[in-house]
Amino acid sequence: MLLRIRFHGRGGQGGKTASRILGSAAFDEGLNVQDSPVYGAERRGAPVTAFTRISDGEILERGFIFDPDVVIVMDETLLEDPTASPLSGLREGGILFVNSSRKPDELNVNLDGVEVVTLNITDMALELLGKPILSTASAAVAAKLISVVSPDAVTSAVRGELGEGSLSPEAIQMNVALAGRAFSLVPSFKLSTKENYSPGTVVPIGVISGMEGSEDILLVGNSALRKTGDWRIYAPTIDYEKCTNCMICYAYCPESAMVIETDGRPVIDMENCKGCLICYRECPTKAISITREVRAL
Repeated sequence: MLLRIRFHGRGGQGGKTASRILGSAAFDEGLNVQDSPVYGAERRGAPVTAFTRISDGEILERGFIFDPDVVIVMDETLLEDPTASPLSGLREGGILFVNSSRKPDELNVNLDGVEVVTLNITDMALELLGKPILSTASAAVAAKLISVVSPDAVTSAVRGELGEGSLSPEAIQMNVALAGRAFSLVPSFKLSTKENYSPGTVVPIGVISGMEGSEDILLVGNSALRKTGDWRIYAPTIDYEKCTNCMICYAYCPESAMVIETDGRPVIDMENCKGCLICYRECPTKAISITREVRAL
């Protein structure tokens, strides 16, 4: 038996920790494990991928998992992100889990022979933790789907992994409760995946050399063509009745996502706003509020 699980999330959601918790839980069950993350842009909201291999024998593979048996998508907006490509390589007979309030047949997913499971673990995390941190819930979901890890092993792994940090005992206990709830709400499956290998292709990257001392990569998904507005979990909104046009939000925005209109008002470029919420925290008149976004595909 060799199970390959791939986690797709965003920076700050806990994809790396989810992979470690799952690996630790499987190790406690006497299995051999590997886990490793890929950070990409290394900032909150950026796509993050993590890999876990679980086997009852020697694991001879290393590195990226290109042909997973199970894919855990911790943010459903990643389904249409060409740079994340969470569905790539998923084996026939495999399982796709999507953190979503929608039913599987409502998702824009076209995969033959793949079981699709959905559960809104973000709302569960907000209720129990007060933050959209999904590591423990995602690890518990993955453990239940692969049917080789017990809930007791998941609980032990959550305590072990989170206990290494600065979390209080109360916070750890709430994460244990979150993991237990997520584990109980998803079904278990007996995986019978088939190989889904196809040779890789070389993708040409178009580069325009400039005379300004820098170069722009203009292939879709890179540089100026990469719209980062889907990195957000919370979106800022400006109340212009309170706004005094002080331009503090414009000065503090680290991504130049604040645009000054001809009438002098700041306007948020929602295609590129990453949801760091610095403008919200720095606004002296509290003219900027935030709302949680749930975007349909």
